[in-house]
Amino acid sequence: MGFEFDSAQRLPLLLCLDTSSSLSQSGAIGALNDALDSWAGSLAEDTALSAAVDVALITFGGTEGITVWQGATPLGALAPRWPHSPFVPAHEFRPPALRAHGVTLMDRALRLAMEVVADYKAGLREEGLTYYRPQICVVTDGAPSDEQGRFSHAYRDLLPELRKAEEERRFRLFAVGVGERHAGAEEVLKELAPHYHAWLDGFPFAELLTAMSHSARATQGGADEAEFQEIFARLKRRRGGGQVPA
Repeated sequence: MGFEFDSAQRLPLLLCLDTSSSLSQSGAIGALNDALDSWAGSLAEDTALSAAVDVALITFGGTEGITVWQGATPLGALAPRWPHSPFVPAHEFRPPALRAHGVTLMDRALRLAMEVVADYKAGLREEGLTYYRPQICVVTDGAPSDEQGRFSHAYRDLLPELRKAEEERRFRLFAVGVGERHAGAEEVLKELAPHYHAWLDGFPFAELLTAMSHSARATQGGADEAEFQEIFARLKRRRGGGQVPA
């Protein structure tokens, strides 16, 4: 895998982002690109986060359907057996310029995200390095679909594995919807992430990424679950995003 990390305990943060054609409306994809650029700069300037956080990116949408990125470099969508890990140290993270196209293959992207994180942890263990509980953040502006753009319940095949992963603390999953609320889409997020799901008004990508940074700091500090719930609840209250998670 070619892992090259410093000796600090690593904190993996994987963003799984919807880049389907619907994000071409209302300047949403531009807002996402601007937020990623700004967030990358803030990570580099944050001493604690830049020293420990490693960032990877998966997009679902576009001509390829699903793409795994190492910074701004596309690695494709094959099983996680690339020459180099998709994760890069936070201070080196430079996001790609994303374009909106295609359908919402959310279930496949999330399955790949789980594989990428598992492969990442295995690589760290081989190097004798330790890590904090990984974070996966799925962001979408619509409901999951198949290749023809039709609503798909294929994500439900993931639910047993997600519940087991939650019980075993393999990673913490955040599922966030943005923009116009679509029938059934909020329920999908609730099923994927019972404790950390929300639908946020508009496209508050910058605020969402800031919340992920706050969660990363809480992870470094050994926070209990209540603190993570409060971080997520503050984001939801700020954007009128529904009920505080149970």
